[in-house]
Amino acid sequence: MSVLNGIAASPGIAIGRVFLLDSQDRAIPKKTIKESAIPREITRFQDALTTTRAEILGIRDKISQEIGQEHADIFNAHLMVLEDRAIIEEVMERIKKEKLTSEYIFSQVLKKYSESFMKINDEYLRERISDINDVGRRVIKNLLGEQRAPLSDLKDKVVIVAYDLSPSDTAVMHRKNVIGFATDIGGRTSHTAIMAKSLEIPAVVGLESATRQIQDGDTVVVDGSQGVVVVNPTPAELTKYRQEQTRYQEVSKGLKKFRDLACITTDGRRIELAANIELPEETISVLSHGADGIGLYRTEFLYMNRPDLPSEEEQYQAYKGVVTEMAPKPVIIRTFDLGGDKFLSHLEMPHEMNPFLGWRAIRFCLASPEIFKIQLRAILRASAHGKLRLMYPMISGVGELREANKLLQQAKNELSARKIRFDENTEVGAMIEIPSAALTCDILAPEVDFFSIGTNDLIQYSIAVDRINEKIAYLYEPAHPAVLRLLKTVVETGHANNIWVGICGEMAGDPALTPVLLGLGLDEISTSPVMIPEIKKIIRSMSHEEAQQVTQYVMTLRTGEEVVNFLKMKYQQIARDSQSKK
Repeated sequence: MSVLNGIAASPGIAIGRVFLLDSQDRAIPKKTIKESAIPREITRFQDALTTTRAEILGIRDKISQEIGQEHADIFNAHLMVLEDRAIIEEVMERIKKEKLTSEYIFSQVLKKYSESFMKINDEYLRERISDINDVGRRVIKNLLGEQRAPLSDLKDKVVIVAYDLSPSDTAVMHRKNVIGFATDIGGRTSHTAIMAKSLEIPAVVGLESATRQIQDGDTVVVDGSQGVVVVNPTPAELTKYRQEQTRYQEVSKGLKKFRDLACITTDGRRIELAANIELPEETISVLSHGADGIGLYRTEFLYMNRPDLPSEEEQYQAYKGVVTEMAPKPVIIRTFDLGGDKFLSHLEMPHEMNPFLGWRAIRFCLASPEIFKIQLRAILRASAHGKLRLMYPMISGVGELREANKLLQQAKNELSARKIRFDENTEVGAMIEIPSAALTCDILAPEVDFFSIGTNDLIQYSIAVDRINEKIAYLYEPAHPAVLRLLKTVVETGHANNIWVGICGEMAGDPALTPVLLGLGLDEISTSPVMIPEIKKIIRSMSHEEAQQVTQYVMTLRTGEEVVNFLKMKYQQIARDSQSKK
């Protein structure tokens, strides 16, 4: 038995036989060719590109029909790699110059590009290596005339173990036969993690050496809640995890009864419990888990992995679909937050030393007003179909907020001139995710209808911890006293200015922190759809007065560790009390 530690990507426990995909470390033999064979080798390479393109187009069409256009658009990035003239011409020139087989030259060129991307201090770019590698594997497979059984043809229930799971792998899996994922690379924002959460399949990513330490046919336990994979567990370990799996399933089943219940404390305080989404089709999960609405619709996924910008009509249709599906429940659409770890190659966004602190989000939007106004008009048009709210990301001061609102008014005037209807009273909010915004929220409040606290960035900026740097991950403390004080300031200031205050980000989805968020007086909590039943259960299990007492006490503690230890104890007490009332 061995235990591998990685990143928890999707909660739950899967136990099953391994289906091992090709390892990334596959070696292509270095073979020379004769001068006379060069034209034939180049033709072979071009034919492989054509075949691969046809395969990807076929997958894209299949996914568009079965899952949705947003997932299908992921494959535009694959097509861009296939059609990259720099890569193609370099391969052909090296075949002529070095007189080596096309599969060897192609593998070496892709390796060079992958290594270059790995050096870039940008999580999104590093994770796009999976697009390059997926295309590379397909081209080489076609060059060598190999066939691999597609994942869509799986006949037995298996746990997929791979160096990485590409979009073309994950999108065609049959959910009933893939019970878990485990990958060498990837992070919480990788395609694999996003898809695993969408399918509610346990997943662990970032294991580094899973494909080298796990054999095809091995039995593994994937603990997607703890980020652990157990290889060939002992009978005792297997029994333990099966019991844990049963407990998890029973808890999940038991939480379903909360789906249609109001999110209200025992003393009558109502909290709006909403969901975060990236893709329109996630509304199914939002509704099935009993959310009161959508508290964060991340629109940048409409812009990524494609060779062009989405049109106003395309965006309008996407937003309209979500708003209509959720009506009469509210939907908060965040204007696109590109830059940082999300990037558009065709906009030629500059390489930056510190992209999270650079030209991104509202800064990019204000510098590109015509692009920004296209989105604003699309959002406003969608407001005619339900209860829509709009919010701006990464506001650092009132100047940005006023400039954004000026562009919003221009977008309204343009729609009025075209006689296109929209909700004139659409609520407008600001994300509070920069310390300067938190500390000047009294200046910002009169300019907006609500605040939504983006905890992921607020935490990393407040305590100077890069949340994707594994060397200092232990310093990333949502319960740090400085963070709690900032939250308290924002909530109290918002209420003093008669606006409501919500929270989104990973902190909102931590059940142990729920009593503090409740006690701070937040009006809305927005988290992953799968976490909603458990968060609702906690809120319904305590009074607002009790939550305030918890919050008052933790505000006196001196370290994040002390806060976490106390809240874990409180969480266990709530769970015991809830169990005893059954």
